[in-house]
Amino acid sequence: MGDRELDRMAMAVLQPGFDGTEPPAWLRRALADGLGGVVLFARNVTGQEGTAALVAALRGERPDVVVAVDEEGGSVTRLEAAGGSSWPGNLALGVAGDPALTRRVARQIGRMVAAVGVTLDYAPVVDVNADPRNPVIGVRSFGADPGEVGRHAAAWIEGLQSAGVAACAKHFPGHGDTVTDSHLALPAVRASREVLERRDLPPFRAAIAAGVRAVMCGHLLVPAVDALPATLSRAVLTGLLREELGFEGLVVTDAIEMRAVAALHPPGEIAVRALAAGADAVCVGVSSARGESVYGLRDAITCAVREGRLAEERLAEAAGRVADLAAWYDAQAEARKAVARDDADEGLGLVAATAALRATPAEPGGALTRAPLVVRLAARPSQAVGRATPLTLGEALGELLPGTRTAEVDEEGRLPDLGEAERPVVIAVHDAVRHAWIRRLLEEALWARPDAIVVETGVPGPPAGRLYLATHGSSTACARAAARWLTGGG
Repeated sequence: MGDRELDRMAMAVLQPGFDGTEPPAWLRRALADGLGGVVLFARNVTGQEGTAALVAALRGERPDVVVAVDEEGGSVTRLEAAGGSSWPGNLALGVAGDPALTRRVARQIGRMVAAVGVTLDYAPVVDVNADPRNPVIGVRSFGADPGEVGRHAAAWIEGLQSAGVAACAKHFPGHGDTVTDSHLALPAVRASREVLERRDLPPFRAAIAAGVRAVMCGHLLVPAVDALPATLSRAVLTGLLREELGFEGLVVTDAIEMRAVAALHPPGEIAVRALAAGADAVCVGVSSARGESVYGLRDAITCAVREGRLAEERLAEAAGRVADLAAWYDAQAEARKAVARDDADEGLGLVAATAALRATPAEPGGALTRAPLVVRLAARPSQAVGRATPLTLGEALGELLPGTRTAEVDEEGRLPDLGEAERPVVIAVHDAVRHAWIRRLLEEALWARPDAIVVETGVPGPPAGRLYLATHGSSTACARAAARWLTGGG
């Protein structure tokens, strides 16, 4: 194989991010040099029309480029980052308990993604949230029951792919039983192989049975399978995912600049080892301003082939799977036209979010009749959430009850004066079960105002307050559903 052909094949397996709302010169050059994929982030998005123009410009350089995006719905959104997702996330859908509803929501997300020309949606999360302290999965999971997670994962995949966009089940072989964020360090799943088979793998089997086109591997250490992180493990990616589970589609890495693997090797070495292990596409969230980092990855891959550390046949297989995904997308043109003709079901997100509300004690809603003071206790979101700025509960209540006051309190802050009973108090918390400081301030608030309403927008913990409302998500749709319910409008 000639140098030019090898270079192009190495470029084909890369999926880098970039800065700006137009393709920079280096990216145009890289596409001409065979770059196989691009990842969009909130920093690239300027509304549907602008984002569609950006993707069209990318396809003008290479028509078969795989354009990917993280559009999970719920807390992780790129296309709706400016105002928060119109859809509840996975946990809310799991609690609602209707796979047909999950399928409808995913088709509408597919409609939105297809409208801007995206090939591959890095969704859904199919991890089983086995530990409520998990700092990066949480409400992104359909729940803690493997069977239910599998049923909703299959429905979500079917809904999205019916819109002509490829789905990607993540984070193989399961990120749910961890208390470490892989953006920051290497998590370990120290379960036995029997537990993995019973708990973590069934949703991936369900995703594969549903025809998912891609699987993203997590930066996880799973000692029951291998001593290497999953991203770099042939036992995980080839032995387990390919040979045992029978997956034949595209395997893509999570972003290789995440500290879970970036602390172990330089980027080029991570790319080489991941490809050798069985990955087909290497996701790179951050690229240098002139693209040197992307070309550096290309050169590391071609050097490894020439040195015999990466088989040329393995690289060719990986590049072929990227091309197969692009060909599948091309073949779905009629499906995308059909979903574009569908009416945008603008009320569906609110319906789905409302179906996930759970109150203790159970009541029909309408507890708020006057403008409240809303005190929000929430930690900084994980890096997976990125720049998303969903409507807060206080803002949503303010739409319905003018005069609503809000107070944001962080870990170093103090509670405001909660006053007497002339103004109702709502304490909005997110993942109190994970944060001792939130639980401490919540206890203080309820000592001062035992009549306060508590709204949990993350993974629920023990009920507290006069009324405890769990939304099971922190999207704009979830905030509006909670506000409507609290004021008797839904």
